[in-house]
Amino acid sequence: MDNLEEVLYLNPLELSGPEQMAIDLFLLEKSFTDKNFNMAIRFYTWDGDWLSIGKNQKEMPKEWIELLTKEQLKIVRRPSGGKAVLHSRGLTYALIWKNPPKNKKESYLKTTQWLKDGFKKAGVDLFFGNQSVKISNSNCFSTSTLADLVDKNNNKHIGSAQYWKKGHLLQHGEILMEPSRKLWKKVFNANPPKIKNEIKEKEKVINFLKESLGKTWPNVKLSNYILDEKDREIIKRIAIDNFTKINYY
Repeated sequence: MDNLEEVLYLNPLELSGPEQMAIDLFLLEKSFTDKNFNMAIRFYTWDGDWLSIGKNQKEMPKEWIELLTKEQLKIVRRPSGGKAVLHSRGLTYALIWKNPPKNKKESYLKTTQWLKDGFKKAGVDLFFGNQSVKISNSNCFSTSTLADLVDKNNNKHIGSAQYWKKGHLLQHGEILMEPSRKLWKKVFNANPPKIKNEIKEKEKVINFLKESLGKTWPNVKLSNYILDEKDREIIKRIAIDNFTKINYY
């Protein structure tokens, strides 16, 4: 048991989009400098309704700009790829992995297996999406690729995206729970996916996912990590430098 590798675990935080993205990047940077770093996992919620857009998403529809101007929505650009995700009363996860499989498909299979196992414990069977990426679509939850998990009726429950740097992986994704139907309609001109009642309790989902970690990675153990003052200063700087301005392209 002494040979188990530590997985840093941060207690859930509710913060703004720039702050949350900055913490994820901070942990990725930590994976380069800390020789004992193996993996970090965190769950978090957003302060208000946020839209996160992928780093390569070139166009911002005028409807989004109007919602932003009217302060009905806040927008942040993620370091990861993928399409727009509405963070509205859901749960976001982030996984930072120092030595992931170098093959992107293999890395997604491993990381999403952990999510599948956790949801199975919660009584919900999820499956890998099998659609191809639709470049023209701006809504992450309208298609389901290998990066995503859907139920038997093809309702997408979890959408994930990756950011790779120096061979290290930052993967984060949204676990849908009870998104604002009205806002979803305004942003995407569609209804949100139907989500089962079993997975609308955040604490329950977090506990199931923490438990399932050992099934996917049997050689690890969770170790609580608390951000100290120095960490918070670095995170604040990352947020200001990288995430406070939105480029409309």
